[in-house]
Amino acid sequence: MPVCIFSLVLNIFLFVKNPPRHSSGVPVIGVIDGDTVVLEGKSRVRLRFIDAPEKGLCGYEEATKLLEKLVIGKSVRIEETIPDQYGRGMALVYVGNTLVNKEMLKSGWVRFHHDNSSVTEELKAVTDIAQKEGKGVYTACQSQDVPDNPTCVIKGNIDKNSTSRNYYLPTCAQYKFTIVEKDIGENWFCTEAEARKAGFTKAKTCK
Repeated sequence: MPVCIFSLVLNIFLFVKNPPRHSSGVPVIGVIDGDTVVLEGKSRVRLRFIDAPEKGLCGYEEATKLLEKLVIGKSVRIEETIPDQYGRGMALVYVGNTLVNKEMLKSGWVRFHHDNSSVTEELKAVTDIAQKEGKGVYTACQSQDVPDNPTCVIKGNIDKNSTSRNYYLPTCAQYKFTIVEKDIGENWFCTEAEARKAGFTKAKTCK
């Protein structure tokens, strides 16, 4: 990595790790999406443990609006900061005694991203409850048996372990067990051509 770029990344990380202090915390001036806030000084901080739907996907608007409600116009406390794989700052974000990361996961509009910190078990527990109660994306953005359109019954599925993108016809093995999770980019399709255009390949288990 060139020295100038390395220095820029380091400075951004150090700013997030030690942001300008105010008596009540660091003011938030914006929100990028459901998992990233912008602090005074325009540095960005991503909430640890959280994966929010990308723009254009199911749940994006709800997650973004909830994070805005929790932090916009308020000052936050940044704790347990670490860099992600790209050198961007990730942290636990508090408004007073309220852990914003936890509130987002409780809502069900964001998914749990495994991490290790002092609150790992606490955040995993609230995520499990949100899933069991079908909050947020766990109901609004998921379907196994009811397509958006009764004639569009092809399921597009993304393998979470390999990120491979496959589609399943009703005659395919595993079809009935496949859940379409639209918040992560999966979808229902009307034709195989439509599924292929979206980047999905016919599953090998299909005959």
